[in-house]
Amino acid sequence: MSKSNKLEHVAFILDGNKRWSKKNNVSLKAAYKEGLKNILNLINYSLDIKLRYLTLYTLSSENIKRKSINNIFEVIYDDFSFFFEKIIKEKKVRINVIGSRINLPSKILNLINHCEMNTEKNSDLCLNLAFNYGFKDEIKEVLKKINNSNNKINLDKDSEIRKLFYIGDIVDPDILIRTGGEKRLSNFLMFNLTYTEIFFINTLWPDFSFNEYLEIISSYQKISRRYGL
Repeated sequence: MSKSNKLEHVAFILDGNKRWSKKNNVSLKAAYKEGLKNILNLINYSLDIKLRYLTLYTLSSENIKRKSINNIFEVIYDDFSFFFEKIIKEKKVRINVIGSRINLPSKILNLINHCEMNTEKNSDLCLNLAFNYGFKDEIKEVLKKINNSNNKINLDKDSEIRKLFYIGDIVDPDILIRTGGEKRLSNFLMFNLTYTEIFFINTLWPDFSFNEYLEIISSYQKISRRYGL
């Protein structure tokens, strides 16, 4: 990889499960299961390239209001537990779940706490899972922290401001990849994407492959990154 474009952090908006289910004539639940399998593939791809941070937009605060949310929760109950236990057993990936935990089912909350607690010492890859996440909600949380701080936060220090946000003071994403063909950010990590290189691709999330991942990274390496206009 080129020294000029260091790659430490990749973010994904995982889109296209519904269209994949229609394209392949399978149930939406089956499509979510395929998407989940591909998350595990992506984690392994990221470990292979020795990435430090991977941030995935898995469920937005808007998605959680959809009728299909019960399908998502069923997949989590049935399949995520196995998925997370595999990660815990391998002792490579640290899981950090970002987003609101208000109104989530207790089973989901228990699973989140279990995963974070049992992976906190892992250091090969930090996996941020944006779950019930929305940037506008995140801004509200930031403002609450400032309001409750009694002026203890030095707003002239970038490091202190960054710590107010969910992913803290880790490096911003170098690349954002959105699968599924849509060309919008959908209320995702707006504070941290100010100079991120963005790739909108047509591939539906369950079909995303390691070869496509490497092609995007190769394209990123050829970009002359500039800050400002």
